[in-house]
Order: sequence, then C-alpha cells, then structure tokens
Amino acid sequence: MDFDSDRVTVVNTNPQYTGAAQVVDESLFEKERARNSFREFVRNFRLGSDFLYRNQLLQRYRRGQYWLEINIGHLHDYEARLLKHLQDQPAEYLPVYEKGAREALSQLLLEAPAGGGMEGREEWQEGMEGGVADIQLTLKSEQVPRPLRQLAAGNVGRLVKVSGIITGASAVRARAVAVRVQCSQCHLVKVIPAQSGFSGIQLPTYCEGDDPNAMVGEGGAEAGAGKCKSRNYVILADESVYIDQQPLKLQESPETVPTGEMPRSISLSCERYLADRVAAGTRVSIIGIFSTFSHMAARGTAASHAVKSAYIRVVGLEVEVEGAGRASTSFTPKEEELFVSMARQPDIYQKLSSSLAPSISGEYTVDIKKALACQLLSGSRKTLPDGMRLRGDINILLLGDPSTAKSQLLKFIEKVAPVGVYTSGKGSSAAGLTASVIRDSKGEFSLEGGAMVLGDGGIVCIDEFDKMRDTDRVAIHEAMEQQTISIAKAGITTVLNTRASVLAAANPIFGRYDDLKSAAENIDLMTTILSRFDLIFIVRDIRDEERDRGIARHVLGIHMNANAPAGIRVTQGAEGDIDMPTIKKFVSYCRQRCAPRLSVEAGQTLASEYVGIRDTVRRRTLESEDGNSPTVPITVRQLEALVRISESLAKMRLRAEVTQEDVREAIRLFQASTGVALAADYNGDPTRTMGFERPEQVARAEEFLKRRIPLGSTTKTSRIQEEGTGQGYSHPALVRAISLLIRRGDLMERDRGRVLKRIR
Repeated sequence: MDFDSDRVTVVNTNPQYTGAAQVVDESLFEKERARNSFREFVRNFRLGSDFLYRNQLLQRYRRGQYWLEINIGHLHDYEARLLKHLQDQPAEYLPVYEKGAREALSQLLLEAPAGGGMEGREEWQEGMEGGVADIQLTLKSEQVPRPLRQLAAGNVGRLVKVSGIITGASAVRARAVAVRVQCSQCHLVKVIPAQSGFSGIQLPTYCEGDDPNAMVGEGGAEAGAGKCKSRNYVILADESVYIDQQPLKLQESPETVPTGEMPRSISLSCERYLADRVAAGTRVSIIGIFSTFSHMAARGTAASHAVKSAYIRVVGLEVEVEGAGRASTSFTPKEEELFVSMARQPDIYQKLSSSLAPSISGEYTVDIKKALACQLLSGSRKTLPDGMRLRGDINILLLGDPSTAKSQLLKFIEKVAPVGVYTSGKGSSAAGLTASVIRDSKGEFSLEGGAMVLGDGGIVCIDEFDKMRDTDRVAIHEAMEQQTISIAKAGITTVLNTRASVLAAANPIFGRYDDLKSAAENIDLMTTILSRFDLIFIVRDIRDEERDRGIARHVLGIHMNANAPAGIRVTQGAEGDIDMPTIKKFVSYCRQRCAPRLSVEAGQTLASEYVGIRDTVRRRTLESEDGNSPTVPITVRQLEALVRISESLAKMRLRAEVTQEDVREAIRLFQASTGVALAADYNGDPTRTMGFERPEQVARAEEFLKRRIPLGSTTKTSRIQEEGTGQGYSHPALVRAISLLIRRGDLMERDRGRVLKRIR
C-alpha cells in the first residue's frame, strides 16, 4: 500500500551523527516553520474585516517604503510561539520574520488586485521586475516600559522596552552590512557579513585562495600547499552594501530618577527607516534588543572579550504623546469640537488661569496665573521678508519673598507645557543650559543639547535664577531674545534653535524684599537680562490677618482632602475647572491652529500706550534725586511684549485678529507686573504705582503715628489719616508709613483695614 507516497521520510544511516548536529538541524527546522507561520500571519491576520498587515504592506510598497510595523500583541493572539521566539532570541528570529514578510509581499504582488483584471495584473508584474527589496520589521507594544536602571546582564540578547528622553543625536551615517574584501596577493574576493548595531567585522585570519606563485612538483604537493595564506586585504568600499544608521543617546526621564542619584543613559542604534526619526529633547518609548559591543580602544585585547559596553539595537520607536513634557500632535474630531467650544466660552480666560496650579491660592496669584496662561499659549512667531525672525514666546520673571509658591508654580507649568524642562540655577552651568561638545570613543566631536535646546517648542523653568553665576546667566542672553545658540567649539560651528519661553523665579538680594530700598537695590540682576523678560512680577509676603486666615484655611483644606474620597471632601479648592490633560491638549491645539495678527486699531492703541509709558519713565527719571535710569528698562522689547501678550489672548479664543479687549487686558497685565516693579524703582514700595514721597517724609509720618496711637489702643484708619493731613503730613507718606508699621508688626489691621491697633 502506498499510504505514505506523498510524505518524505528521513532515515539516519550515519552512525557518527552527533547530538550537536541534531540540535542545529532542529533549530533550522524551527526557523523554517516560524518563517512560514509569520508569512501566513502577515497575509491572514485581520481585525474585523480589515486585513491589517496585508493592507499596510501593500500601501507602503506603493509609496516605495519597505517596512512593516507589527504589534506584538497581535503576534501573541495569532500564535504565541512566534512571540516567544521574538522575546527570547530576537537577533536570530527577526531576520527570519523579515524574510517571511518579504515572501508575503511577493505573493501578494503576484496575485491580481481585486477588480483589476489582466491590466491590473500586468501593472503589478511591472513592479515585480526588479524584485522585492528587503523588508524591515518594526515593533510596537502596549506593555509598560521598564526603568532604564533595571536593565542588567540577564537581559542581554533579549527584547526590552524602555522609555526616556533623547539627549544626543548624531548625524545619520552609512553602515556596511556586507563588506567585500579582496586579497592583496591572489585577488580573491570574499563577501563578509557585518554584525548589526555597533559591532564591527572580523576579517579572515588568512586567505584561503590559491597562491599564484606556488610551484607544484612531479610528486604532487603536500596537504595545504599551494594556498595563498596572505593576511593582507583590501576593502572594496564601492562594492559593499550599506544602510542608514544613526546613534542616539537615551537618558532617564527626570521624573523617574530616584532622589539623590544621577540619571542614567544608554546608547541606541537606529537603522534604515528608524534613523532620523527623532531629535534631541524628544521623549520616546524604545523597543529593542539589549546588546553589547567592545570599544575601539579595547578591541583586540583580552579586556574586549571580558568587559563590554551595553547598547540597545532599536527595533521599535514611539514618540510619547501623553507623558510629562510632551503633548499630542494629532487630535480626534471629538477633541477638536471640544476645544472649539471651549474657545467660544466668554470666561475661558478665567477658567484656564484658575485651573493652573489650583492648589495654590491667594489674591496675589490671580494676575500671575493669568500671565502664565498667556505664556503657555504664547504669541505668534513671525519671519520677515529679509529673513529676520521675531519670537512669539513670552518670558516671565517671578521675583519675591520665600514661601510664596514660586517653585510650585514652576513645577506645575513644567508638567502642563507641551514641552517642559525644569532646572535650578545653582546647579546649572552655561554648557548645561545651552549646549556642550562631547568627544566620543572614536575621537569624533558631537553636540549634546542643554536645557534650552531640550525645551525647544515649550517652556524652560529656571528656579533660583538669582543664584546663577553671571557668566552662566549671560550664556542664555541670545537664547532668550534671538532664540538661537551659536556654537563655535572644537571645529564645530553651528546654530541651534531654542524656541522656548523662559519662566524664572528669583529672590531679592537680601532674601526678602526690603520696603525701604528701591527695586534697583533689591534686584541683583543686570538690566540686559531684565529687558528680555516680558513680565516681571514682584511677589510679596504681606502680613495681613484676613489674608493669612484665608491662606491657612486653603492650605489646611488641601492637607485634609489629600487622601479623602471625593464624596467626603471638606472643600474642592484644589481642583480646577479644567483638568491637566485637557489643558495640555488645548494649549497644543491653539498653538498649532491659530496665529493671530494685530488689527490697525489695536496697533494704534499699543503705540499710544507705549509712548505714554516711556514719557512717564522719562519724567520720573528727571524728578528722581540721582537722575539714574530705572533698573527695569522700558524699551522696544516691552512694546513687543505687549504685542505677544495680546496675541496670546486672541489665540486663547482661536481668533485670527487681536481686538481692543485683548490689548486692554495685555496693558493691565503689564501695569500689574512690570509697571509695579518700575514704580518701586522710584518709590521703594512695590504695593504702590503712584506717588513720589521721600524717605524723610515717611519717617516723620511714622513718628506721628507712634505718638498718636498709644500702645494697645485702636483707632479708625480714616480718622488718623485726616488728622495727619491736617498737621501737614502728605497722604501718600501716611499710607506708606502705615504699611511699613504693619509689616514690622507695630500695628495690626482689623475690620478689613478700617481699624488700626497698636500692638508694640
């Protein structure tokens, strides 16, 4: 009976057949079976009625792209063994799967398209004349990335997924995958395959070709005689096969680094279609093969075989769109509808500003949060016909007393900004803020971006701005105004983009703001850096009983509600009208879809207001005792600041043109911030914007108040002011003297400032 006529039976007749050979044969059989299974997976896997990978492969082929992105979860659903091979031995099975994908594409191209008839078949056949190029497989996964510091020796050769931020990106270079070498003596040509990643090639120990100079005698040659055995080779570079490769440097995300430890980094190797996909500052999730290589300096030594450096050969790359410091670049129709409806709300300005750091409360924070909302949206970036670029990003400085939540505001903005970078001035150098030149193991120089470069397209938050060294602070002058960083080091001359806003926090020179000194004596910053800030807020810790009670209630409510369920919370003050993810996407949507421009009426209003501010500064300078220019300068940069703030307010409502309402609000914000700091430069009191009282007048008013109000007694504020005015004291001097005595603790306000009590 020929019951097995259609089957193939293998009989081992060699008694010397070893176990090792059997293992090799089984491995080859398993790879062949995996290749066939993966080919059928590409052809037949579908979600519903959609053949996902078949359609993806054909669509990319029509565009001349030979790569296929596979979700490893789908691979597990189709056949779990395919995923297990890929996780345990990715370096061996990934080329096998790529061959299977190539076979699948060849079969699909040979099949007639649906409805195409013979004409469609001929079109596909024409595309097949040159053959199908190699397919590159890229992977993606929904699994949670593991921390970079958890990669250990046990992960070498396995598939891993990690996340972080790209801190360095080298130029794309050509890497040989098949090197043709020629013997310099017998001219024998061999093709040597190169290993993937950063590994090099191993040349043959000696040439196995025939020696052209060998003479064979009558008795024949001995075994091995007549071979070339030359050790000199010539690499035929033009005949070798190359692919694109880009080395990257991945660093742990700042929020995942344990306290007190240095962030760790690892090198990446991106090849073919994965090269040149990301730039420095991008947050990514990486799927790759955890591999090792030997440094050039150690190759050829015993150390190169014992100790190796780790790197990741990237097989999948996803740009993070939901993590801290990133924002979504694509929006669903539902999201667009939501954002348009939000922009049409008449109170979107108040809702957005109150939703920024809702756990921080206080009357002094209202205007600061409104300014931060404008900074998030920014103005419109412009390029003039002559090539000059005008920045649209808004820079803000918070200068004031300790314990006024400046650092917390910076931390919140770093999280909600489309791209956010947080750094402290004391621990930042000029190279850390701008860019540094790094020399790699091959002796080549490359650039690594600092905080300003990594924050390109977002906001750079610099805390303790006053603690920076002057030389380091000068390094960001160009970055803040021209939004570029010019590098001329180690033969590298280039310009890097730093299109980022700067949000800085600083303390006065004496730690706390001194009322008896002017702004020039309190601010330890140069005029050149102050002029680059669009808004300068002087934040005061004012001692007021009602204000202190309100802040105490708010802080205690936050502590009581920290872990309480939503149904039994005492207050809801720590929650804003708009949640953080929605704010982040709304800001990104407005920045991408809207670029408002000034109307003629708005431009005229801004021009007249700017001239008025300049005239006021000129008059105050002439009336001052020393006649010096103010520490906070009013220049054309401040006029451009008003333009940017007006544009951000229009962008918040998705309007194409700036209105008079936007201009008035921009002027009000400017007067409430930089205007107050400017007035304090002459008056020495940042709580007032008008008046020119002299220090001796304030001192005389203080003596009058101490004589008039006995210790422990109370009096009405209006009555004491009327008596003082009747005795020849100026009203501004009396108001300032009362304010100083309250801050020193000599007087205490009651009944919302209508009653004064002498307490010491």
